[in-house]
Parts: sequence; structure tokens; C-alpha cells
Amino acid sequence: MFRKTLKKDPELFQNVADGLRRLYRTKLFPLEDTYRFHDFHSPALEDADFDNKPMVLLVGQYSTGKTTFIRHLMEKDFPGMRIGPEPTTDSFIAVMHGEQEGVIPGNALVVDPKKPFRKLNAFGNAFLNRFMCAQMPNPVLESISIIDTPGILSGEKQRISRGYDFAAVLEWFAERVDRIILLFDAHKLDISDEFSEVIRALKNHEDKMRVVLNKADQISTQQLMRVYGALMWSLGKIINTPEVVRVYIGSFWAQPLLVPDNRKLFEAEEQDLFADIQSLPRNAALRKLNDLIKRARLAKVQAYIISSLKKEMPNLFGKDSKKKELIANLGEIYQKIEKEHQISPGDFPNLSKMQELLNGQDFTKFSALKPKLLEAVEDMLANDIARLMAMVRQEEASMPSQAVKGGAFDGAMSGPFGHGYGEGASEGIDELEWIVGRDKPTYDEIFYTLSPIDGKVSGASAKKEMVKSKLPNTVLGKIWKLADVDKDGYLDDEEFALANHLIKVKLEGHELPAELPHHLVPPSKRELVTNEQ
Repeated sequence: MFRKTLKKDPELFQNVADGLRRLYRTKLFPLEDTYRFHDFHSPALEDADFDNKPMVLLVGQYSTGKTTFIRHLMEKDFPGMRIGPEPTTDSFIAVMHGEQEGVIPGNALVVDPKKPFRKLNAFGNAFLNRFMCAQMPNPVLESISIIDTPGILSGEKQRISRGYDFAAVLEWFAERVDRIILLFDAHKLDISDEFSEVIRALKNHEDKMRVVLNKADQISTQQLMRVYGALMWSLGKIINTPEVVRVYIGSFWAQPLLVPDNRKLFEAEEQDLFADIQSLPRNAALRKLNDLIKRARLAKVQAYIISSLKKEMPNLFGKDSKKKELIANLGEIYQKIEKEHQISPGDFPNLSKMQELLNGQDFTKFSALKPKLLEAVEDMLANDIARLMAMVRQEEASMPSQAVKGGAFDGAMSGPFGHGYGEGASEGIDELEWIVGRDKPTYDEIFYTLSPIDGKVSGASAKKEMVKSKLPNTVLGKIWKLADVDKDGYLDDEEFALANHLIKVKLEGHELPAELPHHLVPPSKRELVTNEQ
């Protein structure tokens, strides 16, 4: 009944979150439930998983500055916050927006249907006693939530004393968050065994992963280059992807830089990281859509694996020996399913982990293949997802200004301390004199060697001079377009000086503006430009 309505009326979904929720409940959940997806991979999704704000997960060894990083973003302390050189954060803290400042303990948190944490009760009391939500009114938290995690330790003893599966909890969060930020301390770079294990647990979520090399102001430029190289080498061994993971270098707190040599680098890196975090609300719907597609593909493979094992089981005798044989030959079953159903090898779950989980299952209670359930998921992937993708684009277009605001994000944009202020094309932005005028006498000398007619040089004459910069034609074409303010196809002495100034800006490594800023418009053309506007 529902499927027919869905086909007839494509406007059924109110928004992307509503569409995802209904598709999950009606098409994907029945397949997951039938083939024990929740026992093997991930608990069922709740309504709050579709409605919650984008989440950022911070992961790192102790004393890498995770909690300080959160405080830096919000420019405010949060309830339950503890900072120190020793392992201070021993809990998972979800820092979220709330009208009243306070802490909600883990056991109360996992029964709240409005919070996306209900399924964490599966990790038991040892974990829930180490889980809390810090609520507070803060403009940054109006757009995103941040998950602070315990510092990762080295040594077997500390790992056992946690009393819960730390890597499994992180994996649970990794599936549901929008960004995973791995923090490293430039001052003491070592990757413990537990950290390597954690990074491997985050496998399949490399697209969400960003790396921050923090406290980089504590070492010299030469040391920083060595540390950066060592970090990239170590990460290359742990994260098995052909792409190089993005590493942001800086000092993410509001204290004076100890070694200020790399100030400009740190500012540019912080700006890039902030822009990445600020884009999360705008891309949240697309991320949820992407995660649902990943989940659907895995659920389909799960259905084929479980039904294949069921099919091979004998009705009466020798069930135990057959079960052992099937688990041992699971790799061959994977290959058979891969060929039969044209499934990519990357969609299959980890072989050894699957074998371990199958040991505790009763194969006789598995379900046989039900084509209708698979057809519903295929229909979802082929038709409904395309419709939702169009809705995502519409939602993004209707909310172009949706970005994280407040805290350090505002400071990074403000006045003369905004990134790039007074540099490149922005140089001279707040000066009374025309900045190009400083070097105009030099440019005039060149201008008059080009034999101007009626005070102007042609494009062909200007080109001979401009190509001496060795900049590509695409760049010089853009410079010509910006410099020919009156659009007459010729350059007068002011426009020629402006063209040379823009060439200098580009040669110094800065970007060209999309449109000519007002402070660069030649004085004699300002009235013309104002009238056009």
C-alpha cells in the first residue's frame, strides 16, 4: 500500500530528513531485521539519527589538546571540562546546545528519545558511567555538536581497565558523525598501539577524517617539517587509502605563539579547517544520504551471506560440523556471492570479524533469501535516492548562508585580523591613497615605451609586455578583464599600472579577486564604476 502511494505521489516527503526516515523504516529496516544486520554490524537507526545536528568527533592520545580545541572553538568553558598534561578527560562528553547549562549523565542520556544516543546502552554500565552530555547555550552549538573522547593510552593495562570496548564505541560514533578530527601533538609524536587500533576501527570512514597537528608553535620550522614527514609516514601505514589524508598544522588555542615564525602558515591552516567545519550544516543532509546508501549496500551483502549459510545447512544431522566448515570457508562464499550478484569486493564486511561473530550464531534460525525485501532496497537505491538527491540540492539552495557561527569562527573573520586582510589584492584596502600609485612611475616608464595612441595602448601591445611575467594566458586573460575597467579594449596609464599590480599580486603567490575591489579601481574611473552599480 505504502509503495504504491510512494510511486504515485513523488511529493510525499516533506524534507530530506523525513524522506530518509521513512525510506529507512519502510524499505531498509525490514531487510536489516530479517538478516540480523543489527547483531553483526550496527544497531537500528532512530528518528533522532535523522534529525540531529551535524556532529564532530575528536579523537587523540591524551594531552594532544582535544578539550582545549573545543574550548577554543566555543571561546567558553563547558560543564564537565577538565584540562591538564595528564589523562584528564576519562569520559565521552557530548557537548550540545541547551537553554540551561548543565550535565546529563549517560544512563539518563540513553533513554532520551530526542538525543541520538539511545543505542549506546548496548555497551553497558561500564561505558554509561563514562558518558555524559554537557549542555550549554552557545552560538557554535546552535549549528553543530562536538564529541570529546578520553585520551587514548599506551600499554595493555590501561586498555583492559576501561571495562568496555573503546574501539567499538568510537566505531559507533564514527558511523553517525559528520567529521572525525584526529589530533596529534607536534611536541611528542608517537602513535601507540591502541591509537593504531582505533584508527583502523575508523576504517570505511576515511572520507569524514581530518588530521590536526596541534601545538606546532612549540617547535622550530625545521623540526616541524621533520615531524610532519614522520606523521605522514605513520598515517600512510595505518590508513590504507591511495589519497593522502588532509593534515592541518597549527596551534589551536588562544595563547601567544611560542615560536611565531610560522604564524602565516598557522593562520591559513586554521582558516581552512574552520571553513571545513563551517560547511558541515550545509552538507549534513548529503552526508546522511551517503551513509544510508553505504548502509543499504552492506545490508544487501549481509542478506546474501546469511541466506547462503542457511541454504548450506543440513536439516537433521551434522549441523555443528557443517557450521564450522562454512565459517572456515567464508572467503569462498564471499567470492561466490561477488560473482553471482556482481557485488564489489569493497562492499563485503571484514572476513575475520564476520567469522568471529558467526561463531556465536545459530545458523538454523537464519532466514532464506526473500527477493521482495531485496527488491524494495533496490527500488530505494534506484529511484527514491535520486529524488532525495534533488531535494538535497533544493534544500542547500534555499539555505546558502547556513554555516557555523560564533566563538572562534567570528574572530577568524573580523576586520583587519580576517585571513588575508591587507595582503595580495586586499593590500591598501584601508588606505586613502591608491595603492597602485606607489609603483606607478615605474609602470609609466614601460607604458610610454609601448607608443600609446591617444593615451592608450592596444591589447596586442600590452600583451607583449604582460607575457614577460611568464604567467599562463588564462591568468593574464583574467588580469586583462579586471584591469580594463571601462571595457573599451584598451588600457590607459592607470589601467596599465593596475594590470602590472595584479601581475605582481599573482607572482607573489596570492589569488586574484573575482571582481575588482573598490580600493583598486583607478581614481579617474571610480565615478564610472559607481554609476554602473
